[in-house]
This record gives sequence, structure tokens and C-alpha cells, in this order.
Amino acid sequence: MSPRPRSAGAAALAAAALAPVLATAPAHAAPDPAGPAPGPEGVRFATYNSSLHRGAEGELIEDLSTPDDEQAAAVAEIIQRAEPDVLLVNEFDYDAEGRAAELFQRNYLSVGQGGADPVDYPYRYTAPVNTGVASGFDLDNDGNAVTEPGEPGYAEDAFGFGRYPGQYGMVVYSKYPVDTDRVRTFQEFRWADMPGALLPEDPGTGEGFYSEEELAELRLSSKSHWDVPVRVGRGKPVHLLAAHPTPPAFDGPERRNVLRNHDEIRFWADYTTPGRGRYIYDDEGRRGGLKPGSRFVVAGDLNTDPHDGDGHPRAIRRLLDAPRVNADEVPRSDGGTEAAELQGGANADHTGDPAHDTGDFNDAAPGNLRVDYVLPSRGLPVRGSGVYWPTTDDPASEKAAAASDHRLVWVDLR
Repeated sequence: MSPRPRSAGAAALAAAALAPVLATAPAHAAPDPAGPAPGPEGVRFATYNSSLHRGAEGELIEDLSTPDDEQAAAVAEIIQRAEPDVLLVNEFDYDAEGRAAELFQRNYLSVGQGGADPVDYPYRYTAPVNTGVASGFDLDNDGNAVTEPGEPGYAEDAFGFGRYPGQYGMVVYSKYPVDTDRVRTFQEFRWADMPGALLPEDPGTGEGFYSEEELAELRLSSKSHWDVPVRVGRGKPVHLLAAHPTPPAFDGPERRNVLRNHDEIRFWADYTTPGRGRYIYDDEGRRGGLKPGSRFVVAGDLNTDPHDGDGHPRAIRRLLDAPRVNADEVPRSDGGTEAAELQGGANADHTGDPAHDTGDFNDAAPGNLRVDYVLPSRGLPVRGSGVYWPTTDDPASEKAAAASDHRLVWVDLR
């Protein structure tokens, strides 16, 4: 993909090196009502599952404290070459001080990688997630409720699978101001409070897989759901709706992860559809979905393909078909097509177009899939889109593969 021209708005922000950085932003004051005006090429929104997670708490901070981590450098180079204006990064370990997010900017994004130009994000947002947070219950029904990080079975009994609190977290990087006073998070929304929730059952007995006590506490989000308003120009903010649902795998005949994935994705379909989100409440107790007429972009590794893989057949279709979601433009790459042909295996039996794939997974099963999405609201004109998946004759191909098993996905909006 050729380098992207810098917009007037992006250039102004890059020059504002001393602008406030909003790390864990709940306590920060809101920025000015209007952000810089976008340039003629529009605003690039992107999502990238970076695989910047580590096996122990604090390891990512340690790795990012120097400019020597090869994987982080590869991730940064891909971001620099794609040059998104607003970027959601999945699988980036959370820490309460936002230290890892700040170090990644300072030691990697702000340093040209592999011949790419540095990229500066004056604004960022991160917040707690459910991964690795002890539930106090035996959520995998193996007979043991494990509550001590590091003990066998702890990750399986946490509210979201994780060996320690914050593993597989999320962070937003932005060249435009984030209206942190109006961010809504839904980390603690209970799964059972979703009307018609697909709660798992034991197929042998027909009884609920989770007890009533567990359902009274069990959260829907395996990480979290965030509504992050971004100030682009003088109009209404664009709400970045960020999430990373659980993979529809690693469960048993009750299919608890398949069903949870479905409902985590359904959450955004309901949230963006007028009248359907009345049941939703955020972590501050405010109720209701997105206000009618709001501009938004749903972004993240949603872990489900519309055609292939092990996800619930209605999971992603429910969001793609939501009345206010514009799913007409499907990002694509030549690299995805080439990879499916070269790797074969499960890819040979897929029915979806491999040019739309965003994840390079096990060739035996499930094969490569489209699991990462950037979906704008109707009324935000799309100027272009793509998946950063270089073909093998491009030197960047090996770098993309070394960075993550996912590929960065972007959409340009006017």
C-alpha cells in the first residue's frame, strides 16, 4: 500500500507535540468542542489486533521500555505505513497508569521503523477490561473456583479469559481529541440482562450451564465495550464503538463461547439501532443506546466470519445487517487471496472471498478468516478501505506475519 498523504488536520496535530495525552481518561477534562478539520482525503479509522500481550503482568511494560522489541517494532511499522488517524489496538495489555500505551508511542510509533515515517498520536484512551479479573465462581464447571492469578484454571474462571487482570486489553490512539467526559464503558453489563440472551445450557440435561448466582454476576463483555467520542472537525463527534468479543471456540458441547461471542456482537447492533438499546446500562448507571442521528464507527477484532469458521451463523450478520450500519464497503487485499491459495487446507473449502480475510490462522482449521471490522454508520461517506496484507513479493509481507496473526483493517471516511 502506498504511503498516505498527510492531511492538514493530521499535520496540525503532529505539530502539537505538547498536546495533552489522555491515558486512562475518566478523570480528565473534556477537550475543546471541535477537533482539527480533516483534510480532503478524509479521516482514516482502523483496527489492529497487534498481539502485544505477554504471559505475565508487567512484561509488556518491560518490553516496551526499550526500543529493542522486534515484535513491537514490526507492529509499529505496520501502523506507520497504514497511518490511520484513529486506531483501535486489540490485544494490548492494560495497566492502570497507561504506561505501556505511552511507551509504545514514545519508543516505537515516534521512531521510524524499517524506513517508515514516525507517527504521533497526541490523544489516546484506555480503560480496564474483564480479562483476568477473578469472578469468584467456577465458570468452566470443572469443580474448582480458582481466584488466585497464576494458579491452574484461573484464566478459565475469570470474567474474561486471562492469566492476570488486563491481559489482552485495548487502547485507542487518535490524532483527533477524545471527549473523555462522554466516554461510556460497559465492562460490568451483565449477560443475563440482555433480553433474549443466548445463555448456554447443558445439552444433556437442558439445564443452564451457569447457576443463578453466577448469572447474577457474569458480565457480557469478555474484555469490554467502549463508546469513545472522537472530535473530528466542528460537527457531531464520531463515536468509536470498540470491542473484542471472545473467540467462538475453546468450549464444550454447551458452546458457551460461541453464544457469548454472538451476544457480544449483538450488543453493538442493539446499541446503534434506535429503540433496541433501552435495556443497556453503562458502568456509570446511565441507560440506553446511542442517540438517534449519532455518527459512529464499530471497530475491533469481532472474532467471527460472515461465511466460514466456527462462529454462530447469525453473529456477525446481525451487526452487518443492522439498519444504521454501513457494511457495503468490504475492505480487501491481494495478500489475503494469495495466502489462501498458498496455504490451502481449510481455506480450500471456504465460501467467503479470501480477499476479505483479516486473520492468518491455522491452515488445518479454521483457516484464514475475516474477523476484524471497521463499520461506519450510514451517512458517513466511505472514500476507500483496505486490509494491510502485502503479497509475498513485497518485503513488508514477512514483517506483517511476524507482527501478528491479524492484519490491520482501515476505512477512509469523508
